Amino acid sequence: MAAVLDARRKRLYYRSAYTGTKETDVFLGAFAERHLAELDDQQLDDYEKLLEIADPRLYKWITAQETPPAEYDTPVLRMIQAFELTG
Repeated sequence: MAAVLDARRKRLYYRSAYTGTKETDVFLGAFAERHLAELDDQQLDDYEKLLEIADPRLYKWITAQETPPAEYDTPVLRMIQAFELTG
């Protein structure tokens, strides 16, 4: 079971770092690197659902330029919105 979860996290990390838009790639790649290991199954489901959203729309949700629909307004999205890149 742990191997399946590890494979899922690796896949999600890859998808996070290669979304298609540089800004989103950098931000979600860093978020995934820092937080994917601590997310539970439900949170991983929510995160995966967010990664299915078109990049420009997701970026607007992350940066609070747009309000996401209720089904996407999850604790995981709020974690992403609160995440700060550190250099």
